[in-house]
Amino acid sequence: MTRKPEKNNENIAIIGFRNVKIENINTFLEQFRNKTKDVPIQFFDAQKVASSQHMYFAALNTLNAFKKKTNISKNMAVESLLYASAQRQIEKAVNMLGIKQNSSEVVALIIAKDTHEKDNYIRLVTKTIPGERDDNVVELTDKKVNTLKKLFKISDLEFEAKLKKQGLEKEALIDLILERMALLVTKS
Repeated sequence: MTRKPEKNNENIAIIGFRNVKIENINTFLEQFRNKTKDVPIQFFDAQKVASSQHMYFAALNTLNAFKKKTNISKNMAVESLLYASAQRQIEKAVNMLGIKQNSSEVVALIIAKDTHEKDNYIRLVTKTIPGERDDNVVELTDKKVNTLKKLFKISDLEFEAKLKKQGLEKEALIDLILERMALLVTKS
């Protein structure tokens, strides 16, 4: 999935991978960062990503934070992780949504300056990730629902209240996660 935000000049790409096997996460990330110093690319454990909308709003909030100079981190990739996790602390955000040794499904969020750059980095990420490209891992599945409720501390009461208003379980959960992300904006 790729989108170009209306108010910003950046291009956003959200791509997924399954059957990922990364021997050493720290080495992988360090080598990858050395290749992509100028472009914010963040990796997420796909089992902890609610949807492409979740990732897209993390990217938009990141772009807005840097534009308004209200960013928490000096690095856009890290800022997108903070927004996606609705956390102000990097360590908590990494523990919550970052890729781990056992992450077999991975989402990459790319925030590029233009379409050409975005396409180049999609190719680089696809070539570099040791797994199969599958954008479906980004979307919310029944298997992810309980994990995400626990991760984002969504109580059954809060979930039921949202469910009564909307009627659709997955959409209600995504909305609650986006609300938590929006709260982070108001705290900065």
